[in-house]
Amino acid sequence: MTTLADIRTRLRKDLHDTDSGGYRWSDAQLDRHIEHALDEMNLAIPRELTATIATTPGSRDLSLASLTTLIEVEAAEYPVGEFVPAYIGFSRWADTVSLHIDTEPDGDSAKLYYTARHTLDGSGSTLPVFLEDLVLTGAGAYAALELGAFAIDQLNTGGAAVPDHYASWARARLTAFRQLLHTHGRKNRLRARRLYVPA
Repeated sequence: MTTLADIRTRLRKDLHDTDSGGYRWSDAQLDRHIEHALDEMNLAIPRELTATIATTPGSRDLSLASLTTLIEVEAAEYPVGEFVPAYIGFSRWADTVSLHIDTEPDGDSAKLYYTARHTLDGSGSTLPVFLEDLVLTGAGAYAALELGAFAIDQLNTGGAAVPDHYASWARARLTAFRQLLHTHGRKNRLRARRLYVPA
């Protein structure tokens, strides 16, 4: 399973920063740029998950506290297991979803369809391979932007144009990153959905 260290190593190769005796970027700096790219990607291409949560008899509210990487609740199904699925209206406030149903639940489960953040840390990742490459594209752009800004008014062995070269390369990578986010983003997918009136 891919870890943050694996992604950082691949990013160093992309940036031609593999001399451990004289890295241009520290691990902490690269981790920050990877996190920045991952955060942007999570908004465009989040994980699509479901959770079955037991209702409380007499209450229409469901706690979202167990959904630790939650971004947004997309749909609610109650009761569960019917065909066609019984999607219902709902509203969300903070960590609570309120089901808009006429009869109070009796303890049966409700099913939530939701988007969640991808994780990438020292123990592993939820990213599919093609999204790893996308994150690397964005992280490389942010790293080059940082170094380009730092190189301004510095003595550069490559000459006075070094900051401009970094900035130009970073802008090209950032444009590619955002185009890929747009191409693969959820808003550009055609989906067959049963319509219901949201709150």
